[in-house]
Amino acid sequence: MKKLLKITTYLSAAGVALLAPSCQLDETIYSSIYTEDFYKTAADAEKGLISVYGALGSLGGGPALTLIADFSDDQTYPRGVVGRNTLTLFTYDVNYTTQKSNSRTNESPQQIWASCYNGIEKANWVIAKVPGANMDETRKKQIIGEAYFLRAFYHWFLTKNFGDVPVKITPSYTAEEALTAKSSKADVYKQIYADLDQALAAGLPSYPNVDKGRVAKEVVSALYAKAALYNEDWAKALEKAKEVISSGKYALMADVRDVYKYDKEDAARIENMWAFEADPVSPGLGHQLTGLCGPPGSAGPEFARTSFGSMFAYQAFFDSFEPADKRRTLLDTNYVNKAGAIVPQKSITPITTKGVLIKKYQDPVSTIGMIPNIPIFRLPDVYLIAAEAEARLNGATATAYEFINPVRKRAGLAELKTGLTKDAFIEAVLQERAWEFFAEGDRWYDLTRTGKFLTVIPKAVNDVYPTRNVTAKNKYFPIPQDEINANPKLEQNPDWK
Repeated sequence: MKKLLKITTYLSAAGVALLAPSCQLDETIYSSIYTEDFYKTAADAEKGLISVYGALGSLGGGPALTLIADFSDDQTYPRGVVGRNTLTLFTYDVNYTTQKSNSRTNESPQQIWASCYNGIEKANWVIAKVPGANMDETRKKQIIGEAYFLRAFYHWFLTKNFGDVPVKITPSYTAEEALTAKSSKADVYKQIYADLDQALAAGLPSYPNVDKGRVAKEVVSALYAKAALYNEDWAKALEKAKEVISSGKYALMADVRDVYKYDKEDAARIENMWAFEADPVSPGLGHQLTGLCGPPGSAGPEFARTSFGSMFAYQAFFDSFEPADKRRTLLDTNYVNKAGAIVPQKSITPITTKGVLIKKYQDPVSTIGMIPNIPIFRLPDVYLIAAEAEARLNGATATAYEFINPVRKRAGLAELKTGLTKDAFIEAVLQERAWEFFAEGDRWYDLTRTGKFLTVIPKAVNDVYPTRNVTAKNKYFPIPQDEINANPKLEQNPDWK
């Protein structure tokens, strides 16, 4: 028999992907044997669902969840080490060579692809097998509903980064079944909608009767609203955003700074609807943002016990805030060192005299792991989705103003000027989103979904990155070449061929 080294994916009962080398073409996939003996009990079902959530661990660890977007946008930038600047300079390739050579695949779009399809595969097993489990029917329905939500989330995260992607809705009993061709963006969103409809019908609890890290019913509607916004389905985006707002289950915290304080994490859940949950224990989930955003050499004790000075905000972005905007206090142009002295802006970092520090992920106490979570959906997002969707449907109506003004008021700003045109109002909403969600992995996608990235990014420069040559092909990232090589049905994005 002809020998050929290849990598085959074996799927365990909980859908965990294991990579094993083989030297033959005719292989037996044993996943079906294991899965026939699993998902029999309530404990099996709960463990299977935990594995679906578990894919967030690798997505948030880098975190590819936010860094890929944040290093590409006009708000934040990295110190040019370990390949991070390839995102800022748009010099990455289909192999993500620089990230691989620096062992930073976890900060690359390749990690998004791997994590999301890992989560989708695990969700597919839950959706296929848990209906036959011997357990309480109400909880069974909820578990399946959560799996539908997570499958929708992972597909949405993929399509906003890669465009047309494979839609995978059945478990892989064989290696051949794991190979799927791309679907159009329209079909991806069709599946996202269908999965979210299933999740909404699953009887999921509302906040506060929901476990930390798990999704409430209103979070399903929040994802539905945001997915519809990205799909330019304004009516659906408005409908689902209004469902969240009118539920009354969530509220804006009085002080925006409290949303990010390490010692107010639980209180902030009233606004922070769903997040990547970090753990101040080992082993536990963590991310790099606390260390990246603090001053180099662990010099600022209010930021972290250990920090590296590897992520900053552009001075122009800092200057864009009105002085009264409380959100500007989540950035800083100086810090207090361990001796209690104020370190001026010119001395923050050796890479520029205009370093601006980010204060959304501070943790001055943890020595093992960290406390700060990474927000995925916050209530202000829902308000601003509603404002934009209303304006795109009906113009700058009084209703549209009613959605944007609570966010501005909480930030300490006056209500938005009345009498704006439709286009001016939408631009104001996008700017409000920029001020509200910086360093949360959001802005880049606002720029790509609206096409503004081609005009905004070339102007977002400084003495560290004086030129940024973004092109139309950068709207979506290239599908990792490793995936193209492994899947003969998969085609590279047209602009990256």
